[in-house]
Amino acid sequence: MIAGVNPASLTDLAVAAAHDLGFDLVGVTAAGPAPDFGRFDDWLSGGHHGEMAYLAKRVAERADVRVWVPEARSLVLVGVSYFREILPAALRRDPARGQIAAYAWSDDYHEALKPLLFRLDAAIRAVSGRTTRGRVFIDTAPVLERSWAQAAGLGFVGKNTCLISPARGSWLFLAGLVVPEEMAERTSPSAQPGTCGRCTRCLDVCPTGALPKPYLLDARRCISYLTIEAKGAIPRELRPLMGNWIFGCDLCQDVCPWNRRFARPAQRAVLQVRPEMSAPLLLDLLALDEDAFRRRFRNSPVRRAKRRGLLRNVCVALGNWGDPAAIGSLATALADGEPLIRQHAAWALGRIDNAKASQALSQRLIVETDSTVREELIDALESRKT
Repeated sequence: MIAGVNPASLTDLAVAAAHDLGFDLVGVTAAGPAPDFGRFDDWLSGGHHGEMAYLAKRVAERADVRVWVPEARSLVLVGVSYFREILPAALRRDPARGQIAAYAWSDDYHEALKPLLFRLDAAIRAVSGRTTRGRVFIDTAPVLERSWAQAAGLGFVGKNTCLISPARGSWLFLAGLVVPEEMAERTSPSAQPGTCGRCTRCLDVCPTGALPKPYLLDARRCISYLTIEAKGAIPRELRPLMGNWIFGCDLCQDVCPWNRRFARPAQRAVLQVRPEMSAPLLLDLLALDEDAFRRRFRNSPVRRAKRRGLLRNVCVALGNWGDPAAIGSLATALADGEPLIRQHAAWALGRIDNAKASQALSQRLIVETDSTVREELIDALESRKT
């Protein structure tokens, strides 16, 4: 404890400052071993993290925040609602449009929240007299935010593995501070007991079976993982199940009763919605070259997928649409410089029952040199014979 600083008073100040800065939820808990780390370790051991190798690194730091920040005494956890009104059904169900997870309808949340967290830390330092900055975390540090947020009373972990606030639902960005001050533990004022009860709507709605049982996410089958984190080809057996999701997926949150009853917009608009992000036309996206991609998604979370990943996803969505209107654009994509895009464009054309699609596939097969793409072209042509 820093001499002369009352832990309860410091917590009162931090909570008030957090709300003034626009954070919807705030809680304080003591630093130490990560709550529920064993479940995370078992999840890794089961390979459920897929290609996200970074999650299996810095395990000792994830297990105890004091390994990452030796002087840590307290954690301040915050939550910001990114709840948006659900898109009209006509837009969501339009197969010519792509669906993007609601969190990505705004600019990158990391850039928006980081300065607010530094301001929160400055408010704490102004009282404690500390001269060095606390450590900020926004899902990029070796911190299990969800577990710590539950420990700090921001909510409970649901069967879909999201943190659910009984007052706000699960549409939340989680972030926080690690500080050397001893602070009184405090749960969010809106915290109240909550459970999923017998509800299994999230498990039932998942088209790819990414939630094989309550509280277990198999990222390897999750549409969010497949469209954002997976860097290579999407498994063929999963492509038809992805619908028109092209970046992330909100299905398990859309159906959650806690969200339907209690979710509401943030108390302050920390992040502004970019209207063009919610339901873009697929053919417009497939036409983007590298420069156009960077311009369109400047400061957007969608940048994480890179052009090759996003257009791979767009091709899958076009294949699921199966409309001849996409043949021309997909035929052009067969000549893209990225083999990954060509591969998925071939699959999409194989799903369109039209002679022009067959012609485009046959013509590309003559000149294609990449073995993986050639295999996809051949399979697409063969599938049309059955």
